[in-house]
Amino acid sequence: MDKKRIAILGSTGSVGTQALDVAAGHPDRLHVECLAAGRNVDLLAEQAERWQPSVVSVGTEQDAAELRRRLEPGGTRVVWGAEGLREISLHSNVDTVLNAVVGAAGLAVTYDAVTAGKQVALANKESLVMAGELIMAAARRHEADVLPVDSEPNALHQCLRGEHISNVRRLILTASGGPFRTWPQERLAEVTPEEALNHPTWLMGQRITIDSATLMNKGFEIIEAYWLFGVPLEAIEVVVHPQSAVHSLVEFSDGSLVAQVGPTDMRIPIQYALSYPERWKSVVEYLQVPASSPWDFEPSGGDRFVALDLARQALRAGGTAPAVLNAADEVAVAAFLERELRFDQITSVVADVLEEVPTTSADSIESILEADAAARRAAQARVVK
Repeated sequence: MDKKRIAILGSTGSVGTQALDVAAGHPDRLHVECLAAGRNVDLLAEQAERWQPSVVSVGTEQDAAELRRRLEPGGTRVVWGAEGLREISLHSNVDTVLNAVVGAAGLAVTYDAVTAGKQVALANKESLVMAGELIMAAARRHEADVLPVDSEPNALHQCLRGEHISNVRRLILTASGGPFRTWPQERLAEVTPEEALNHPTWLMGQRITIDSATLMNKGFEIIEAYWLFGVPLEAIEVVVHPQSAVHSLVEFSDGSLVAQVGPTDMRIPIQYALSYPERWKSVVEYLQVPASSPWDFEPSGGDRFVALDLARQALRAGGTAPAVLNAADEVAVAAFLERELRFDQITSVVADVLEEVPTTSADSIESILEADAAARRAAQARVVK
């Protein structure tokens, strides 16, 4: 059996380290060809020594020099920066690129990988939020599979296997509601970064954890699902499901509901994306259904979930508006984590920036990145007031 050769971009982060757990559980099926990280040279050096990839990439030239020193003498080549990420995403020996780069920095990598015809396991949802039309058009042209790693869009992908999209009535994304689901609105001004990072059901990176608390992450998943599955925006709904056992549901035109259910462990959707179109034995404990129930579902409307409305607003506006949404949120979340902004001000900053920054055509990566930069400047100006 030929091994699938993978590149993991963002290998020292939450998704990247769990992807390596999956690779360790399937040594006969997966070969780690390339690794890339940002500034965590210590962990990347350990990973390189363990997996012996042909190429590793790191954020800066200085860190690349340090990594070369640690890995010499060896067969691993060290590259760095945006060009390093691009080299890995286009590497001729790589079959599947797992893109777990955080934020807008992952956009160009996704575009490069799909235009090279690679299978892309996409944890960088910003790629589809910012440039969904461009990415999916390129994927169709180059016959590249784009497989979502986020648990809820991944669940939709699983539910839709073998089905025709014309038979779908609704896509239903589930959301845990985050740690403040039952808090009164007035208490949200008091939320600390430590409280917001304490997600009740998932272990994730910092930004996505804060976005889960505001539900902006679910807003991004609405946009992601729109581009991935080609259904009208009105056919994508969100329900709050505190137990996070039912990851998403699809309702078909005959009234049937199909749900994907499993443990709250990111290694399951990661493995699905890496193994597709096959299914492999799980590397995590199987879900004990009686122990995980009862399952509750609640509506997602009201003032608490304004982030969902902002995402829908941006998608309806089209063009570069979703890129503006993402950039403003990225700046606001970073400011909250640095205690420069209150938790309840995150979505206010995003809403203001959406109104301020003009929407233009998203007909190229360059135009999208220009809108991203403009939105970051506008958001930063509000943070420092």
